[in-house]
Amino acid sequence: MKITVETTVRAPLDKVWRAWTTPDDILRWNAASDDWHTTAAAVDLRVGGTFSSRMEAKDGSMGFDFEGTYTEVVPQERIAYAMDDGRTVVVEFAAEEAGVRVREVFDAEATNPMELQRQGWQAILDHFARYVEAGGVAP
Repeated sequence: MKITVETTVRAPLDKVWRAWTTPDDILRWNAASDDWHTTAAAVDLRVGGTFSSRMEAKDGSMGFDFEGTYTEVVPQERIAYAMDDGRTVVVEFAAEEAGVRVREVFDAEATNPMELQRQGWQAILDHFARYVEAGGVAP
């Protein structure tokens, strides 16, 4: 089963793309809530390149690694990747009058309810939009 989340970011496409693909930025926006944070991020943005991030609860009670391999990279338009567990994700960036629509379509995992997965990914995407709109893109 596929799950789709999306948002519109009121910022230029190049700024949105840079914030999505730059490790320094990922450290600042990649969390679903204020009690979580990303402590490490790496990006090799090319087909066959890998990415990783480490997300942890700020109280140290839990954490997990998120890793995968890029299967498609079309600059400022589309990124596709396969996670280490075999699930796939497609992220699309589309410039529109109101800003940049960012849409993620991903394979659901079997452990958590689909709605919980959708809410978590949407929360991260909403945090991303707030970060970019507040001008938080790293130099």
